[in-house]
Amino acid sequence: MKDKSTIPVSVLELATLPEGGNHKTAIENTVSVAQHTESLGYKRIWMAEHHNMEYIASSATSVLIGHVAGQTSKIRVGSGGIMLPNHSPLVIAEQFGTLETLYPGRIDLGLGRAPGSDQETAYALRRKNMNAAQDFQEDVRQLQTYFSPENKDAKVRAFPAEGLNVPLYILGSSTDSAYLAAGLGLPYAFAAHFAPAQLYEAIRIYKTHFKPSAVLKNPYMIACVNVIGAESDEEANELQNSLIRLIIGIITNTRQPIGPPRDLPEIYQVPEVQHMVNKMLACTFTGSENTLRENLRNFIQESGVDELMVATHIFGMKKKLASFSILKNALTFD
Repeated sequence: MKDKSTIPVSVLELATLPEGGNHKTAIENTVSVAQHTESLGYKRIWMAEHHNMEYIASSATSVLIGHVAGQTSKIRVGSGGIMLPNHSPLVIAEQFGTLETLYPGRIDLGLGRAPGSDQETAYALRRKNMNAAQDFQEDVRQLQTYFSPENKDAKVRAFPAEGLNVPLYILGSSTDSAYLAAGLGLPYAFAAHFAPAQLYEAIRIYKTHFKPSAVLKNPYMIACVNVIGAESDEEANELQNSLIRLIIGIITNTRQPIGPPRDLPEIYQVPEVQHMVNKMLACTFTGSENTLRENLRNFIQESGVDELMVATHIFGMKKKLASFSILKNALTFD
């Protein structure tokens, strides 16, 4: 059981465009989040790979990681995640080997098997190899080989990756990924911020089936959840409307930039839509410092996670950065 005084806390940033802004604004905001959370003592900031999404600026994930790492000095920076079936393991090894060379001891490589987009875009990314996800475990092992110093006699080698210590993490939103992470003996990060339904079962499977490896002797579990902190519960609940509107846009395929917390659209009153929104919000923690302290402490103790990662969808950088500060006061950091 984890105590609130010992658990590391990190950030997942999606580089979402704000209403009235553009892709450059989203990238600048991501840098601001990284710098602010670094000053607060957060452990890491990860960025997700998404494609063909007009209002998300993280499609060139490796490039964005390099930019953010260059604008910070201590916080770990990585992918949450790289969707490995979209890429050659050799190219990812070269990219992240280069990042680790530039920013030693600060780069993480989180790996997922989903396309990070729709099927037509996945087809364009994978150049007709739509069975690439079936090779995910093999591709992860190939990545490990490219980073290994034992690969020096191979005909195909990855420079400057070879011999570098870039930690690999398996990402997932279902129990399939839990079995994979456990079998490979790698740390595991679960995307409860948008797919919370199988979180507890995935944790159970991962910890039950975990096999110690050369890189990890004991299971290491990260849960990513939504957190919206404010001076009062009432204000936090109001700010949450921006997140709900984003979710409605995903459900109804009417995506928009993140906007101010306006009244919710009429379609939210449709029972099926409201049910889907509530399911996606099951691991969302909203409230004042005291409310967050109580609810997150309970979640950490019940889940037994080793690290908490937070996604914070708030319109307006002043309120968003304040939320990270409020969370910092609610939990004691390493």
